[in-house]
Amino acid sequence: MTNPLPHSTPLPRSTTLLLNLAHALDHMFVLIFAAAIAPIATEFGIAHWEDLMPFGVGAFVMFGLGSIPAGRLGDLWGRRNMMIVFFTGIGASAILASFARTPIELAIALTILGTFASIYHPVGIPMIVQGVRNQGATIGLNGFSGNLGVALAALVTGLIVQWAGWRAGFWLPGLFAIGCGVVFALTAPPERESPARRNVPNPHSLPDHLLLRVLAVITATGMSGNLLFQFTTNGNARLLTERFEGILADPAVVGMLLAAIYAAASVAQVLVGRLIDRVPVRTLYRAIVICQIPFLVAAAHAQGWVFFVLQLGIMVCIFGAIPFTDAIMVRHVDDKMRSRVAGMRTAITFGSSALAVWVLGPIVKSTGFDTLLYLMGGIAVCTACLVSLLPKDEVLAAAQGQAGAST
Repeated sequence: MTNPLPHSTPLPRSTTLLLNLAHALDHMFVLIFAAAIAPIATEFGIAHWEDLMPFGVGAFVMFGLGSIPAGRLGDLWGRRNMMIVFFTGIGASAILASFARTPIELAIALTILGTFASIYHPVGIPMIVQGVRNQGATIGLNGFSGNLGVALAALVTGLIVQWAGWRAGFWLPGLFAIGCGVVFALTAPPERESPARRNVPNPHSLPDHLLLRVLAVITATGMSGNLLFQFTTNGNARLLTERFEGILADPAVVGMLLAAIYAAASVAQVLVGRLIDRVPVRTLYRAIVICQIPFLVAAAHAQGWVFFVLQLGIMVCIFGAIPFTDAIMVRHVDDKMRSRVAGMRTAITFGSSALAVWVLGPIVKSTGFDTLLYLMGGIAVCTACLVSLLPKDEVLAAAQGQAGAST
């Protein structure tokens, strides 16, 4: 067992690597169902994949609601302990999903999976920024890792399903996650005390009215941004297949193209994370959200390789907007309660995931992907307006300076 580290000391590289890998696994596991939905529907005797989509809602409901107790336990019991639970729980529940024989059994297993998946965001992200100076860059790299998980869901699941069937698409990653949990338990340094018990002053405190305003805005923008994230990551595989009809028919090739889009778009998070440490946050955030709008509108009627390029632009802008809410929260929320605040915000934000998954199938079935893309463009407009409500960086800096001078 390694020795405990002071809270102000950055984590060892091996632990940071495992925490980034955990973010990739988190997003990969909740999207395995969406990536393998066509063969699952066929085996269960369901004619249209859209009709099976609502059975995955429970995973996303718990992905949000589970964040509240997960964040509380992270602060009070310890983040290292919770991450061990995350690795082993998400792996075991994925293996359980591979044994499902009916849509109801699969829905139950996915709901359990979503419960364990809810641990990462309120626990893993506050843990990984421990003691680091360039928090924006750290969050950007962590976001890059998470969205590589989205790419892996498309690529790895597609290959496994073609090679060994959809059940292996669950149990093989499940075994890998459990193995990662064993390595994490053996190598991650223990915490001297839980975050809630640390007596460390907060140099970034804000007056209550400004802090509430910031939290309200990032929660609202997180909800609208997460709607776009879930609509795309859960629907892109079928959307890309539709737009390449008559051009490409091999599911594995389509999965590779989609994985390439996600991998390239994930690089945007690394770049945005570095810019967050250097550029006014509100200005940068709003610019990236505004760029989503023309790509979404133009993609509504595009086909083939033109659509592929537009979809890449869409995902670059959607992924590029992700680091902001975590970066803003880390800057302005005391670490002693950061997991609890993150848990409450994540519960509200990711609650929109369930809505997105629930309505995705019916919208596409009744009106097609064109309507969905226009709807997403409207959501992007709303997000840009919400970002404008954030206080300017200089206002926040001045408020922090005054608070620091008075302590």
